[in-house]
Amino acid sequence: MITAYALIILPVITGVISLFISSERVRRNLLMIVAFIHLFMSILLCNGSAGELNGVWLGLDALSRLFLVITSLLFTGSAIYSMVYLDKHPHFNGPAIAGLRMPGNSNAIFAACMQLFLAAMSLSILSMHFGLQWIGIEATTLASTPLIYYHRNRRSLEAAWKYMILCSVGIALALMGVFFLAMTTSSHVQQFTPAGLSLFSGYLKVEWLKVAFIFFLVGYGTKMGLAPMHTWLPDAHSEAPSPVSAMLSGALLNCAFLGILRIYQVCVTVPGAAVFANELLVIFGLLSLAVSGIFILRQPDYKRMLAYSSVEHMGILALGVGLGGSAIAAAMLHAAGHSLVKASLFLLSGNILAVYASKKVEDIKALLKTMPISGALWLAGFFAITGTPPFTTFNSEFAIVRVALQSGSWKIATLYLLFLLLVFIGMLTIFMNMCFGKKGDKEVDGSGGESFWQVLPPVVFLTTALLLGLYLPDFVRSTIDGAALLLGGKAL
Repeated sequence: MITAYALIILPVITGVISLFISSERVRRNLLMIVAFIHLFMSILLCNGSAGELNGVWLGLDALSRLFLVITSLLFTGSAIYSMVYLDKHPHFNGPAIAGLRMPGNSNAIFAACMQLFLAAMSLSILSMHFGLQWIGIEATTLASTPLIYYHRNRRSLEAAWKYMILCSVGIALALMGVFFLAMTTSSHVQQFTPAGLSLFSGYLKVEWLKVAFIFFLVGYGTKMGLAPMHTWLPDAHSEAPSPVSAMLSGALLNCAFLGILRIYQVCVTVPGAAVFANELLVIFGLLSLAVSGIFILRQPDYKRMLAYSSVEHMGILALGVGLGGSAIAAAMLHAAGHSLVKASLFLLSGNILAVYASKKVEDIKALLKTMPISGALWLAGFFAITGTPPFTTFNSEFAIVRVALQSGSWKIATLYLLFLLLVFIGMLTIFMNMCFGKKGDKEVDGSGGESFWQVLPPVVFLTTALLLGLYLPDFVRSTIDGAALLLGGKAL
């Protein structure tokens, strides 16, 4: 229990301290130390070395184990990358606040909000109580908004406002869902947790549970980036600093997804609600796939292209859970694979931006010649994110379509494959033009985006995604299968 509290409290304390540290080196070193300590404690907690965690407010099950390790690992990689990223981008010193100048420093705000962001995500993942989880997810919005505004220009301001307003509306709807969920309970229910409600599922009011699920799906689906509630996502992910984009896409979307999974965990114990929830998830999943495919075609901005790719993969997750059976386990595996690959791609996009000073696809040519390492990783990331074997994303996407075909859902399987093909064609055009396009007359020095610390996190993430595609260790498989069983699914 102490370890769980430390995962939340430590980043809060160090985040506040970072606001008032004048030394850039000390501030960044503190960010690194917190990242590695958080990862170490997360591993201890998840493998049972720190004791069991099964409280009413905070708990640890297969779902939270999966998402906690992913979040902590991505944060560590983003913190390593930030050491170089912050050197390559000028920071701003704002006016003094209450006589103190440090909070006006954009790098101080970056370090502080990154750690507060980590604390909020940890809280939302470890929360078992529906109300506490809502607080954690709301806190992620407050902590991450200043990160999106890091560059302090007109477009980043617009993106930050859109993110804060739309996600706040979504969170407000999710809060209504929490209230409606409370109305489904009876005097038999003692704990307002997924396990507590599932234990007395026979006493729950089915109609109110359906209403609650709608509000959860639309509310947290806004934060997750499901279409048509995704409109904040392309702006926020494209305008945020690359390490922040990696966390938004690879970790934050998972936290919102977990919020939906918690109420789904209750719905699967009530037959009428389970069918209703599955149908909605399939609809929103296919819609997200369709929208992302349309907007990725001929997309002129490569960071926005990655953002729409996140919408696509959130659709895959929703579709997998909605199909049920072993597709739920495949969706859990896909969540891990997508997080690793998408985080690496956003970090690599930061390398490209540092060298070419442009986010336009037409300005990036001969990437493999200009930046051999980043270019090769960028190309590998394309194959990984589009579900090409032997990456783990291929295994998960194939498992989902297999379940659809086995269950006789031919229309769903056809639409699913059609939208995946649409996304593949759109991304193939963009990546090929960037990697193999004819080099322009202007000489570009690619060394500025090829330092060891800039390519290390993407190498680790992509290698992990590749290895998980070739072989799934027993502890990973048991965690994924355990998460699927919690949601009424089957093992891989």
